[in-house]
Amino acid sequence: MTSYSCCLILFLFTWSTAAYGPNQRAQKKGDIILGGLFPIHFGVAAKDQDLKSRPESVECIRYNFRGFRWLQAMIFAIEEINSSPTLLPNMTLGYRIFDTCNTVSKALEATLSFVAQNKIDSLNLDEFCNCSEHIPSTIAVVGATGSGISTAVANLLGLFYIPQVSYASSSRLLSNKNQFKSFLRTIPNDEHQATAMADIIEYFRWNWVGTIAADDDYGRPGIEKFREEAEERDICIDFSELISQYSDEEEIQQVVEVIQNSTARVIVVFSSGPDLEPLIKEIVRRNITGKIWLASEAWASSSLIAMPEFFRVIGSTIGFALKAGQIPGFREFLQKVHPKKSTNNGFAKEFWEETFNCYLPDGSKNSPASTSFHKGHEEALGAGNGTSAFRPPCTGDENITSVETPYMDYTHLRISYNVYLAVYSIAHALQDIYTCTPGKGLFTNGSCADIKKVEAWQVLKHLRHLNFTNNMGEQVDFDEFGDLVGNYSIINWHLSPEDGSVVFEEVGHYNVYAKKGERLFINENKILWGGFSKEVPFSNCSRDCLPGTRKGIIEGEPTCCFECVDCPDGEYSDETDASACDKCPEDYWSNENHTSCIPKQIEFLAWTEPFGIALTLFAVLGIFLTSFVLGVFTKFRNTPIVKATNRELSYLLLFSLLCCFSSSLFFIGEPQNWTCRLRQPAFGISFVLCISCILVKTNRVLLVFEAKIPTSLHRKWWGLNLQFLLVFLCTFVQIVICVIWLYTAPPSSYRNHELEDEIIFITCHEGSLMALGFLIGYTCLLAAICFFFAFKSRKLPENFNEAKFITFSMLIFFIVWISFIPAYASTYGKFVSAVEVIAILAASFGLLACIFFNKVYIILFKPSRNTIEEVRCSTAAHAFKVAARATLRRSNVSRKRSNSLGGSTGSTPSSSISSKSNHEDPFPLPACAERQRQQQRGCKQKVSFGSGTVTLSLSFEEPQKNTMANRNAKRRNSLEAQNSDDSLMRHRALLPLQ
Repeated sequence: MTSYSCCLILFLFTWSTAAYGPNQRAQKKGDIILGGLFPIHFGVAAKDQDLKSRPESVECIRYNFRGFRWLQAMIFAIEEINSSPTLLPNMTLGYRIFDTCNTVSKALEATLSFVAQNKIDSLNLDEFCNCSEHIPSTIAVVGATGSGISTAVANLLGLFYIPQVSYASSSRLLSNKNQFKSFLRTIPNDEHQATAMADIIEYFRWNWVGTIAADDDYGRPGIEKFREEAEERDICIDFSELISQYSDEEEIQQVVEVIQNSTARVIVVFSSGPDLEPLIKEIVRRNITGKIWLASEAWASSSLIAMPEFFRVIGSTIGFALKAGQIPGFREFLQKVHPKKSTNNGFAKEFWEETFNCYLPDGSKNSPASTSFHKGHEEALGAGNGTSAFRPPCTGDENITSVETPYMDYTHLRISYNVYLAVYSIAHALQDIYTCTPGKGLFTNGSCADIKKVEAWQVLKHLRHLNFTNNMGEQVDFDEFGDLVGNYSIINWHLSPEDGSVVFEEVGHYNVYAKKGERLFINENKILWGGFSKEVPFSNCSRDCLPGTRKGIIEGEPTCCFECVDCPDGEYSDETDASACDKCPEDYWSNENHTSCIPKQIEFLAWTEPFGIALTLFAVLGIFLTSFVLGVFTKFRNTPIVKATNRELSYLLLFSLLCCFSSSLFFIGEPQNWTCRLRQPAFGISFVLCISCILVKTNRVLLVFEAKIPTSLHRKWWGLNLQFLLVFLCTFVQIVICVIWLYTAPPSSYRNHELEDEIIFITCHEGSLMALGFLIGYTCLLAAICFFFAFKSRKLPENFNEAKFITFSMLIFFIVWISFIPAYASTYGKFVSAVEVIAILAASFGLLACIFFNKVYIILFKPSRNTIEEVRCSTAAHAFKVAARATLRRSNVSRKRSNSLGGSTGSTPSSSISSKSNHEDPFPLPACAERQRQQQRGCKQKVSFGSGTVTLSLSFEEPQKNTMANRNAKRRNSLEAQNSDDSLMRHRALLPLQ
């Protein structure tokens, strides 16, 4: 390396730092140096460079107290790290911090200083150059503020892979890692902010807005993203303008004219405070009020704009603010600043002069005139132009807390906390290098960097893989684009009633982690429009469409400019300015004005309508009567009547009738899926159980009475267990039918909208009519069999059989269900359920009344008939009737045979019972029957039938003639008499009352 090259590089380094005298930087030595870029001033003085002489560096004007606070946050973080025993122990961080003056040129001058020093170190010129006060390379840079400035700085630092961690540059262009290789940031990028702005406009139902953006890499990409989001939400943009703090007066006037003439009341602004300030001043001068300003985070809390004298114009501002952080001890650190104590901070002197509007005579400025001063707020004074105000000398004893400046506004540390976080991010990356274990590093073959000779690109590598927990307990890690994802607070500008200053009231938040549609939250009760109003302003192209109408597109106009069209039938709009009419839900229909949907008239068998109430009362009456009968049978369970009617089967029969009456209630009320699936099986199984009990009960008595002699086999075969088994088998078949039905085609609730537009018929869709047919058909089959046995046993003794009543009940059952089929098929709506309920109740009442009411009457009102003797008498009477029928048949046959043989004049035996009268009855008859026999001795007893009268006699006269014929007739009479006696024996054996 030649000495010429060395001198050239040294010259470049010297030139790059020449514009920054001792009082224009904050610098402290250390083992590792961090660079910093902060806007200590808002801009530079305009100066015409005619190049008649050597160009001079432009002068920075308008002091930025917030910028100085951000610088202090970096110094505080570095000193806190240096004093930490766990973070970078035995290592000291230094810093070199420059003022960007909020311009690209000044920022690049400072950046050249960082790059030049790094190049000197990389060339290892110590052997050629004797640098006694060598400053280590800058291994990372914190800054800058504006996105446009950071873009220029990132392009330069990226060439040398020097990591840059910005605390306020949010342009989404900076996420492009192909162009900005070494750029990272602790602030969310503007993509989420632009989306949030569109969400707010959509939330308040605005669709006619204007846009203003700074003409730089922050404003242009931000407003472009907003346009994309607005287009997706059908938000129209009336005008779109670009501004800059360096725009001439004519350009500002043109933009103000556009704003004043626009009908859009909402103005979306993507800009920084300094760029927006000239425009706001002109708007205030013209007193253009009534606008709603939607502010990006770069100016939403700017002290340049949030001033009381501007409030009447921009008092309706809603803006975004970064999430505030906590920095313990920072408040005290801010209060300790002093020019004499802050020897490493060359900006402290100017800060002191601007804060107290005085001058320090021992400074570089040897005249009372200062470039600018601040009194209560930023206010530029023309430095060096003869208009400077005289400032008294500073005493050095001034109290920093006695003056209100943005510097001491530490209530919401947003940018300051981002600076603090940026420094700690770099420190943790260095800590990872410091604690790296060889073989587990991020470099080739798992190697680690040397912390004592660390280079910028090595720090960048560790920053990309950074993951640590900050002082607020939050996880910090940069994504693949070098960004940190964060949330926004939504603020509204209020005027403080105490001192008249502008305060930022938090009225909501925007959570970028939430699902789409759930990210935005706004508390409208906290918002004041224009500083006092609660009514949301109107910002639409066309007048609102009244409820009942919708927006119609006007050809050639933006979609936000429309005409109002009435909603068609069946559709409605219940809000003003509806973009489309909504179809009424399936169960609703539009009213006459189409402003709302009214419920369609619903038809089903309701509990509250008179018809439903009547059916319910009848069902409850049936349940009550059945329960009453069951109670009577239970109380008088040991009486002859109850025993003679097969007590256990009677209980089961009454239980099934309870189920029948109860099942009818499932048909009343609005059909639901579960009621539709339950009501038909409940009805079918209940009726089958009921009819099965009657069938088994009737068939048992019939078979026993028709048997020759009731043997033990009959008693065992027709025992109680077998009766219940037969009932179960009959019922089980119905259960199988219901299970198959519910599995293959379960019924469900069905809303019929087809018959009429304004009426809904709610019925049960049975799923399978064939299954319903099988269910009712099987029930009717059992009823037919039961009817057959009941009809066959209609002449048995009443104590054992209610044959005529069962027969009548079965007739009622058939009449009901035969009538049900055409009625069910021809009705619709609630009448379908009503028909079935009526059928169930009619059949149930028929069975209950015919089978049980007669017995309950006897038990309660004719107890004399409920005795053993009465039951036995009835049985004996039936036996005599059977014998009489046999005798009548015998007499008729004998008479016919006698006539055929030529006729006999002798008498024929009147009854074989008479022949038995002389013998002892092996089965004692009941007392009443015995009395009948005693009365019959020596006399004739007449038994009347429908076909004639038979005379029973105790004497027997043997005819003298026709001996052979009479002998044959006698044999037949003896056989018939034996059959009659067998009948008596059968009745006695079956009597349950022993």
